[in-house]
Amino acid sequence: MTTFTLCVKLSFGKIKIMKATFEKIPTFFGSSFSVRKYDDPNRNKAPFWHYHPELEMVFIKGGGGKRHIGNHMSYFNNGDLIFIGSNVPHSGFTDSLTGNECEVVVQMNRDFLGETFLGKPELNAINQLFLRSRLGLSFYGKTREEVGTRIEFLNDLDHFERLIELLSIFHALAISEEYEILNASDFGFEVQAQDNDRIRSIYKHIRENFQEPIALETVAKIATMTVPAFCRYFKKLSGKPFTKFVNEYRVVHACKLLSEEKSSISEICFESGFKNVSNFNKFFKLITGKSPSAYRKDIKKIVE
Repeated sequence: MTTFTLCVKLSFGKIKIMKATFEKIPTFFGSSFSVRKYDDPNRNKAPFWHYHPELEMVFIKGGGGKRHIGNHMSYFNNGDLIFIGSNVPHSGFTDSLTGNECEVVVQMNRDFLGETFLGKPELNAINQLFLRSRLGLSFYGKTREEVGTRIEFLNDLDHFERLIELLSIFHALAISEEYEILNASDFGFEVQAQDNDRIRSIYKHIRENFQEPIALETVAKIATMTVPAFCRYFKKLSGKPFTKFVNEYRVVHACKLLSEEKSSISEICFESGFKNVSNFNKFFKLITGKSPSAYRKDIKKIVE
């Protein structure tokens, strides 16, 4: 059995190990890379935790949703432009609730133009971009706006023009300083086939039930383990206790509500699965570095 190991360093200093499902990317006749555009947000359904050897660039036009890349979880609003390196685990970024106008996914092998092509001195900046992409990059500002528009219309070009435009897009991203790192540089990745279904079932249960109390007995049963065995298994898998992982997921959901809803802090607290405002404020500040009210004020400044 082939085993990959990915250790991801969290923003709060811990190293964690994640396991994910391998996704085989289909090949496309007549092109060395693929460009898929989804005008219907319901069409691109890939919420599960997965990875693939291809590099992936995703432009999301408008809307807001959750990002889960490597060991990073956060919320994006007003669209996103993400570049993910080879074998970096991630979940799908859009669903029927995202509210985006469209999503464009570009995927290619690192050597899609040949093993020595990126070694040319004129392409050094792009080569460095590809190396940085393993960190999980999110672009913002004018870069996201201008490059995103170009990505949106890639499929309107013929094969040759599309390739030239893609290289130009890569160069624009390579020289841009408008990006943030979503994943840590030191990572390893451990994937074992027998764990795939188990992990997907656990994550699915979290996604569908995070607004209610999640009993350890329930998820242990899903994993076909005893509670002590499950706790050890999940902590080894994710680098953190199950309860902490669920609370981080709830905080990311709260970020979405704070950005989009006019509900009170207490209402968002309960809708996100927390049972009292005190704990909500505590976990929210621990994970985001600011209080829910401060986060909402900052989002309003960005939108305005």
